[in-house]
Amino acid sequence: MRNTYPEKNKSSQSQKLSRGAGAKHVYETLRQEILTLQLAPGVPLDETSLAERFVMSRSPIREALVRLSADGLVDMLSNRSTLVAPVKLEEFPRYVEALDFLQRINTRLAAKNRTDEDLAEMTRLALDFETACDADDHFLISATNRDFHTAIGTAGRNPYLAKAYERLLDDGRRILHLHIDYIRQSDKNNLLTQAHFDLIKAISAQDVDLADRLAHEHTRQFHDGFRGFLKAEYTQDFEFELATE
Repeated sequence: MRNTYPEKNKSSQSQKLSRGAGAKHVYETLRQEILTLQLAPGVPLDETSLAERFVMSRSPIREALVRLSADGLVDMLSNRSTLVAPVKLEEFPRYVEALDFLQRINTRLAAKNRTDEDLAEMTRLALDFETACDADDHFLISATNRDFHTAIGTAGRNPYLAKAYERLLDDGRRILHLHIDYIRQSDKNNLLTQAHFDLIKAISAQDVDLADRLAHEHTRQFHDGFRGFLKAEYTQDFEFELATE
């Protein structure tokens, strides 16, 4: 994993943006790169270098970094330096606990309140996720997975719970990218796509209890997949002999 800024997008650098639009552009670009680990945890984000990269003054750069700090994606230190926030593996159990609660309550509400338009959107996004998996496109896998579950939150008609759920889904994208290769190489990778269609079926039938159970199982699948990745053997690809006297 590279600890350097991605290359400049020359086509987007050809014109300077207004301060407001510029800050938004920088925020969205860096947010994407952080969530997908293009910018690794702990990488310094220097305002001067970023200003050169985006061809703009430091004011919109700092505005974007403040927004990223509010999202928990960067740490702004007392010495005025800024780092990409670490992925805190020690907090993973608490993260899964929160994800399980919000995933279940939003899915329950979706089963109760969904419309035909909601179901059509979920189906479209589930198909997008399936396409991303077939193409082995890691970026699209995490993006379409997040969008699918966000659509469930929207269908629940509780914007407060949906917003909290969306924030957790974004936080989880970095965790997903850490072990996405492990998921794709496992014998269970096809279960990810089927789980989405099972959720749609339960929500469509307005079976609240089944939707709740499937949402919980989906969280456990994510939890178990990451734990499996952490425990995966790494010595199986080579052999060596210790020196003996």
